[in-house]
Amino acid sequence: MPPSIRPELLRRYAQIARVLARHGGQDLVRSSGLSDLLDEPVDDAEGSGDERQAGRDLAQDLEELGPTFIKLGQLLATRGDLLPDAHIEALSRLQDDVAPVPFGEVREIVEQELGVRLFAAFDSFEEEPLASASLGQVHRAVTREGRQVAVKVQRPGIREIVATDLEALHGLAQLLDDHTEMGERYRFDEAIEEFERSLLRELDYRREGASLGELRANLAGFDRLTVPEHLEDLTTSRVLTMEHVVGTKLTDLSGVARIDLDGHELLDQLFRAYLQQMLADGFVHADPHPGNVLLTGDHRLALIDVGMVIRLDAATRERMLRLLVTVADGQTQEAADVALALGRPTSYFDEEAFRRDVADLVSTYHDLPRGESHAGKIITEMTRISGQDGVRPPSELTLLGRTLLALDQVAAELAPDYDADAAVRQHAATVLQQTMVDQLTPSSMLRGLLDTKEFVEQLPRRANAILGDLADGSLRVRVDAVDAERLISAIQRLANRLVAGLVLAALIIGAAMLAGVETELTLFGYPALALVFFLTAALMGLWLVIGILRGDE
Repeated sequence: MPPSIRPELLRRYAQIARVLARHGGQDLVRSSGLSDLLDEPVDDAEGSGDERQAGRDLAQDLEELGPTFIKLGQLLATRGDLLPDAHIEALSRLQDDVAPVPFGEVREIVEQELGVRLFAAFDSFEEEPLASASLGQVHRAVTREGRQVAVKVQRPGIREIVATDLEALHGLAQLLDDHTEMGERYRFDEAIEEFERSLLRELDYRREGASLGELRANLAGFDRLTVPEHLEDLTTSRVLTMEHVVGTKLTDLSGVARIDLDGHELLDQLFRAYLQQMLADGFVHADPHPGNVLLTGDHRLALIDVGMVIRLDAATRERMLRLLVTVADGQTQEAADVALALGRPTSYFDEEAFRRDVADLVSTYHDLPRGESHAGKIITEMTRISGQDGVRPPSELTLLGRTLLALDQVAAELAPDYDADAAVRQHAATVLQQTMVDQLTPSSMLRGLLDTKEFVEQLPRRANAILGDLADGSLRVRVDAVDAERLISAIQRLANRLVAGLVLAALIIGAAMLAGVETELTLFGYPALALVFFLTAALMGLWLVIGILRGDE
């Protein structure tokens, strides 16, 4: 039991250990000593042979553990390197729907956060929530200016619950990392740290408000997409006020509504918008599943709930594109190189197995007919291969795979015959071209002109200096390679030792030959000269050994 476990956390540890044991983690529980916390044997839900049912059981067990573990399950749904497909599918549909908080508590939180009476900030505020989730719930309201808004209010005491659960998860993760081979391989505590950062960001509604504003600005050029505007003066870390978008979840669309839709045009803009986010903006709405995408009355798609976002630097964006292109072109070696550059090899890295598995993946998807090789599946499968063969994939890669899979689900709801692969191929080049054009700002062009001016000014003088040295035979090229001085010193020591060894051998052989010659001059009954040679050889040998032990690395 790790020293960080406090007595009041023992019950929580036992509950988590029971879930681990039920879902294939008996060896982990046993080897880490967690079995001591279980008062009775636990039935193995994995032993039934029905993987889909086992995945549903895992989702249900996580729901029963509470809000922190619901969010953990949603994160695990992105880890194809840790869980089988059936579990990923079940966890990706994990429900985050709980009983609402009484309106009196909601009112108290809003007034405390905004610093004014509820009806001083809002003209009306509906008591019945629009939705109630594990971290907060949403109420419809009208501001004093008459604006229709949705107010997300954080559940009371949720931060304390999350803090306690995170402490328990850290303790267990450290225990598994220190005492199990799987923990040493996957470093669970690092995954929990990543989860903690994500969850704490989600608990700060000011971040979500800023993300709404950034996403809204980035997608301003798409007339068939909309993002609700957030009201900064009515937003705090526990209260988020944003424009109320009236619409229907894609999962609730009727057959008649689908007939009237131009699903292909809507999806075309949606995929182009996500390519722009991934390849140009580096800021991606990471949870576009059908429940978070609304169809408005004027037939636009509204992206809501931006609590989870991905930020991609320029290098990662370029590697992601290279990965998709190399897989599409069937370039196995290049795909493995890019995937390796994206991840971080561990001590368990098996390069031969990794390259073999990547080659199998590339050949599988390259041979599929057009329209069947989805980018989300490729990235998710690459994540699984990386974890299996000892490469730790970045969290951005797993989240990006989940995002692309969610887009496929949206496409299935709006237009099942939509060719997502064709859309990616068609729009990726356009987005990149536009990005390069956008980067040609006056300031960047001025920097390029200044660099070119300096190069042209310095070129004649430097070329004359090089040609002059070449004509005089004084041209010198410095190569930063090995330390030549240290190398020469090492060779000199080696030569000295070799010569000393030859002298020693000669003295020993000479002494052995002289020992057989009869002479009147003896020491201790042996020929004196032979004995002197032996003693000299012994002293030189001792000196040589001491020099080697003290001076050599």
